[in-house]
Amino acid sequence: MMAEGGGGPARRKALSLLEAARSRYESLQISDDVFGESGQDSSGNPFYSTSADSRSAASSQDEEDDEEDEGRPEGLGPRGRAARRRAPRAAATPAERRRQRQFGGGSAVPGGPGPMEEEEEEEAEKGGWTRSLRDVPPPHFKDGSGPTRKMPLTASAMDFFQLFVPDNVLKNMVVQTNMYAKKYQERFGSDDAWIDVTLTEMKAFLGYMISTSIHHCESVLSIWSSGFYSNKSIALIMTQSRFEKILKYFHIVAFRSSQTTHGLYKIQPFLDSLQNGFDSAFRPSQAQVLHEPLIDEDPVFIATCTERELRKRKKRKFSLWVRQCSSTGFICQIYVHLKEGSGADGLDALKNKPQLHSMVAKSLCQNASGKNYIIFTGPSITSLNLFEEFEKQEIYCCGLLSTRKSDCTGLPPSMLNNPETPQSRGQYRIRMKGNMSLICWYNKGHFRFLTNAYSPVQQGVIIKRKSGEIPCPLAVEAFAAHLSYICKYDDKYSKYFISHKPNKTWQQVFWFAISIAINNAYILYKMSEAYHVTRYSRAQFGERLVKELLGLEDTSPSH
Repeated sequence: MMAEGGGGPARRKALSLLEAARSRYESLQISDDVFGESGQDSSGNPFYSTSADSRSAASSQDEEDDEEDEGRPEGLGPRGRAARRRAPRAAATPAERRRQRQFGGGSAVPGGPGPMEEEEEEEAEKGGWTRSLRDVPPPHFKDGSGPTRKMPLTASAMDFFQLFVPDNVLKNMVVQTNMYAKKYQERFGSDDAWIDVTLTEMKAFLGYMISTSIHHCESVLSIWSSGFYSNKSIALIMTQSRFEKILKYFHIVAFRSSQTTHGLYKIQPFLDSLQNGFDSAFRPSQAQVLHEPLIDEDPVFIATCTERELRKRKKRKFSLWVRQCSSTGFICQIYVHLKEGSGADGLDALKNKPQLHSMVAKSLCQNASGKNYIIFTGPSITSLNLFEEFEKQEIYCCGLLSTRKSDCTGLPPSMLNNPETPQSRGQYRIRMKGNMSLICWYNKGHFRFLTNAYSPVQQGVIIKRKSGEIPCPLAVEAFAAHLSYICKYDDKYSKYFISHKPNKTWQQVFWFAISIAINNAYILYKMSEAYHVTRYSRAQFGERLVKELLGLEDTSPSH
């Protein structure tokens, strides 16, 4: 519908590319179509915010509505519809018992099928899976969540950004860039136009790059052009030739150590420093999500490129995974996996995807042990072996299961096959093994979940405007609530990634990491008292940061 509204072939091409990018977003697999709720009935429901129509509707809402959702209390689903409302309890309430009688004739599992065939029963029992369900207490979460440092009312955008990228990191960039320039000229001849870069120039260099996340242009050099994307207000701070020289020699690590074998050695020290900043500045809530955020090229930007420019662009040689707080959108940890190479991080070492995604999940959760976090996962990560291993580390999980994309080792085949008898919406079957529950839930399609974080006897509900309440296990409601919020985060913040796309892999990773750091800085700003003074939107926050890096705004220490 949006493609018909105008904008010509370029606009339609941009939208088709956007849909193609979303179709590759396989790590979450939570949308209207996934739960069988496509169409007008679901367009206004915040539980389902990842279809094309609902994304458009969400983007047109008032900015203040979005802001209220970002700061909602821990564990809440979108618009305040919460797992808290469906908190696990020891016994069913009268309302739940009425619902059981309505949908399941009073059985503990609403709408469950008839008795299993004898061979299926024996097969499930062999693997330890049983139809007998018991209540599982929810993991107890003691830690508080939120920012660890109180920022003053006068804190600037630069103050929040430097919680993650402080001056000592920028000074190291200055040193390494100058070292690389010197070594380069020793090898390939002197460059008379080069002068050692300073800290002020390095900040301005970052400011120019960050400006492309707000005003998406085909090249950062467009700032100095006379075309549509020119920006005379900031172009006078540094000449284009000087910017290009810094870009030519820019480095985080100038030289490879003799002991270094890691493919990301040029960026790893910065990633480690950034991770320390994330850990020290924010404590995540109990519910978190492992996924691969949308970091593909901006479709509108691609639509403006010529075919020659597109051919020159190389595919990304890495995948970026994150562990993200589902209450605020704060990205707690980043993991970069190289897609090429024969090293330990290359695909030569990991041929099958389940093994690869299991390794990614373990890397993202290496600092989460013993904290009783609840981790939500997509089909590519969900597996019984991984969840059991995490449970030993006091990490609990809830994941969507796919017979095509998930590692189904150890799961009863009878639960992975669709029953022959017709199902009604809201019917589900559950099998249990220890604290692990395998759920098969029907809603215009069969959807399977694996969890040890939610009790199988506790019920939830998916609320539809026209269909009313659709019964489901509590784990299904929690999954929909938390994942839809992360989808909403991606819708809003993925458009603020830096547009500059270098060919070198380490530089691509660096600019993506800087973009994530700025988004995290904005989240902390929204949760601080300084927000109640200035109330900047994400775009305004980015513009303020650019001006402060370029020295166009007063950034005197406020604390």
